[in-house]
Amino acid sequence: MSYGITTTVDEPFGPTLAAVKDALKAQGFGVLTEIDMAATLKAKLDVDIAAQVILGACNPPLAYRALQAEDQIGLLLPCNVVVRSLPDGRTEVAAIDPQVMVTMTGNAALAAVADDAAARLGEALRSLKTTA
Repeated sequence: MSYGITTTVDEPFGPTLAAVKDALKAQGFGVLTEIDMAATLKAKLDVDIAAQVILGACNPPLAYRALQAEDQIGLLLPCNVVVRSLPDGRTEVAAIDPQVMVTMTGNAALAAVADDAAARLGEALRSLKTTA
């Protein structure tokens, strides 16, 4: 089962992370959480990984609609977006496919919300400078 929407950006990590936040904002998403995986794993395990940040993105009207359809949908929120540095200097950006909510819950009432969220996340990723 595919559970993500992914694109590769022809820009380094730092500028891409900033562009992703702007692209999410343009689609009505706010970033509720930001987890720097490289810093966290360095601090907790003293291991080094490539730069990688997990953004917890939320579009409040969509979250509200999802909660109206499924009272435990909070277990699958917010929408995670991962920005990860690649060895060749490019950056991978991946977002959870909101259709996972429908699949995981079996609740067809979430389909319209998931469609809307998927369209918005897809547009955010498409708006970035991507590789062909």
